[in-house]
Parts: sequence; structure tokens; C-alpha cells
Amino acid sequence: MPGRQDEEPRDGEGDRPVRRGKRRRDRRETRPLVPVTQQSAPAPAPVKRQRVVYVAVEGESTERDYLTYLNQRFGDGERTGEPFIIHTVWKKNGYKPEEAVDAVKDKAAEDEAWALFDRDEHTKIPQALAEAARSVVEVCFSHPSFDLWLLLHFQMFGSAQSGSSNVVHDKLRKADPVFRNFDKRNDKSLKGPRAKALEDKADQAIIHAKQLLAQCEHGACKWQQAKTVRPKWRDGNGVAAPPVPKPPEHWSARSGHAPTCQTLGRDPSTDVWRLLVSLGITKG
Repeated sequence: MPGRQDEEPRDGEGDRPVRRGKRRRDRRETRPLVPVTQQSAPAPAPVKRQRVVYVAVEGESTERDYLTYLNQRFGDGERTGEPFIIHTVWKKNGYKPEEAVDAVKDKAAEDEAWALFDRDEHTKIPQALAEAARSVVEVCFSHPSFDLWLLLHFQMFGSAQSGSSNVVHDKLRKADPVFRNFDKRNDKSLKGPRAKALEDKADQAIIHAKQLLAQCEHGACKWQQAKTVRPKWRDGNGVAAPPVPKPPEHWSARSGHAPTCQTLGRDPSTDVWRLLVSLGITKG
């Protein structure tokens, strides 16, 4: 009947119904080896290898918090170009410098190893530096303490302290309100607002640290001499090949100080900036 909508469609030639059966495949046609969906899928992006760094710290609180901040803020590699993870080696009540070197070389094995320690009133710093040179452990030495590195984020500080951090702490408390109770009632944490206060000030801290290096009384110390490229633990074929240990005075000179500059005489100074530059956090 006219107007019926369930009629089979016509092809216009002879008014014959158009059959909708399956088309036979021509034998000359080739089948795709894989499904179309797989053929058109984009190639996976290359996965960046994560840099693994072990850092032993002398202090129990401040340095640990600072390294945690570096992990959280920069570890994903978006700003540095290379993801990294810092494994902090520490113990309750802290390490002595020589203990920090021993602990990190054991933990790191063939991975990259650093030790952060201060002048304070320690008596075996030369021994710690000698062992670091033998074990190819990078050292960030601060005189009088790591807290000088924090202060340099806000201002320059250039007077010798003979291992005492009292003046450094006093100036740090005045540098920013979040530090007003720093080192009071055993509060040396570096979390939350205190870590936030350091944001975007690393370059300024590095400038100040380099100025201290250039002003060293030795006279032949230059920040341009500092080494921030990590020693290679593998050759070009990926085979384990530990770096050749260097004499302590030459290993210590990776900080930029001259090999003949006595470490205990670098007052005030801090080498923490080398770790940031090495990780790609800043170009320095």
C-alpha cells in the first residue's frame, strides 16, 4: 500500500529490492596484520629514567625537611628536565661528619652519594673529607652550619663565626616572620610556611654563597672552579665502573676552593648550592 514505511528500498533500476547481504571479499585484497585500532595508536612516549641520589645529613630535622622539600617541589622533573628521588640517610640525634660519610656510602652502593655536614665543633672533619674522597662521596660543607644556607636566601652574611651559629640564627629569625621561633624550644623544622618562604630565592642564595667563596681569605678560591657534574659510575656501555678516587684536597676542591685552602678555614662558607645545580634545580 502507498505510504507504507516498511517496504524494502529500491535501487531505481527495474524497481527491484536492494539486498543488504554481506559483500564477498576479493581474494586480491589483503587483510591487515593487526587491527586498525592498533595500527593508528600513537607510539608511547619514552619514559625518563629517574635519577637516584642518596644524601646523608648530619642534622636530625632541618636538612631532612629541606631535602623532602626538594623532592616534592622538583623531583617530578618538570623544571629540571630529569626526574630525581633523594633518599635521605639520617638517624635520631644526628650523625657526626665521619659517620654521615660512612652511612651514605653503605646505603648508596653504586648509586650517587652526597654528605651534608657542618663545622660546628666537630673534631674529625679532615677524616670525614678523606673518607669521602676515597669513597667518591660528594660533600656539601657548611661553616658554621647548614642554617647559613637558609639565611643566604634572604641576605648576605660574611663575618667569621668560628663554628657558632648564634648570630646566624638571630639574623634568620629577623629575615622572615615564619622563622621568628627558629631554634627555640628545639624547633628547627623546615616545613610548611618556612619551606614556602624559600620559594624562588635559590638563585639569590647561590649568588651570596658564591660571593663568600670569592671572598675566601686564601685568595685563590673561585666559584668558577666548582664542579657540579656528577661523577660517572658506569661507562658508555652501562657497565659498572666506579670513578677513580682522588686525593682529599682535590676532591674537596670540587667546591671551588683551591686544593691548598684548608677546609676548617672557610669561615663562613657553604657548598649546598652545588647539590641544587647538580640536580638541575637552578643553573646557578
